[in-house]
Amino acid sequence: MSMTDTIADLLTRIRNAAKAKQRRVDIPSSTTKIRIAEVLKRMNYLRTVEFVEDGKQGILVVRLRYTPDSKSVITGLERISRPGLRIYYDKDKLAAGSRRMGTVILSTSRGILTDKEALEAGVGGEALFRVW
Repeated sequence: MSMTDTIADLLTRIRNAAKAKQRRVDIPSSTTKIRIAEVLKRMNYLRTVEFVEDGKQGILVVRLRYTPDSKSVITGLERISRPGLRIYYDKDKLAAGSRRMGTVILSTSRGILTDKEALEAGVGGEALFRVW
């Protein structure tokens, strides 16, 4: 069976692993998933991100980050745009939405960026998800 929303699958795997207090999660890889994981690592939500070749599409090995008292650094992941309803934010809407909880991850013409990075670059894009 084919998967229609691979980003939602990535977020669900990370969310479930964090709730189960797993240190590592393996995810089928794609270029978009690798870029999203790199942004989450840059924001210190993930410890490491590795690509492992398996002769097919590859596996993205993600190691989650936890606080010293074993609580996940990621407390929430919320999908915004989805295949049936795409949500786009221009730079004006990003500036107005910056007071909300968490960070919005966007797919822009300059790659996968956080809302703050997109504001600095002066671009908008598809709002993929919110993380806090």
